[in-house]
Amino acid sequence: MSNQNIKFFMVRYLTIVFFCLMSLQVSAQQTSARSESSDMAPDFTLNDIDGNPLSLSSLRGKYVVLDFWGSWCVWCIKGMPEMKKYYAKYKDKLQILGIDCGDTQEKWKASVSKLELPWLHVYCPKGNDLLKMYGIRGFPTKFVVDPQGRLVKAVVGEDPAFYTYLDELLKE
Repeated sequence: MSNQNIKFFMVRYLTIVFFCLMSLQVSAQQTSARSESSDMAPDFTLNDIDGNPLSLSSLRGKYVVLDFWGSWCVWCIKGMPEMKKYYAKYKDKLQILGIDCGDTQEKWKASVSKLELPWLHVYCPKGNDLLKMYGIRGFPTKFVVDPQGRLVKAVVGEDPAFYTYLDELLKE
């Protein structure tokens, strides 16, 4: 390989590295600005299973688990029995709001019925900005919102530590 080819590849490599580092820096700045600006959960209004509008802010006064899920998500479905157990255990202190993503309304309603999910549910239609607002990158994603509307915990995936956290948070 000639010196000219080596120089070309080195410049190309360094340019790619530079742009990757700049991208990471911008991403870190955006994350930092978002976390510094407010720890309040972004409010939203979506239609519930009966077609009525339901806003997150209407649930203030209790802890709220926002559960971003879909019937197509194997791990979401595998986690439902544990969610049902914790809903029954803490329903006086905790509200769960299931946020369906990626299903048709018919598939969503059928899944809630088939799985016998007793908590509140809303439908997030495709093209809604809610997933961007919450930075959803995988399913299930769960957020805990405190009674004043602040985000206090986020968990991606089905993690037993999430339920340990709920026990610690909600114990008498």
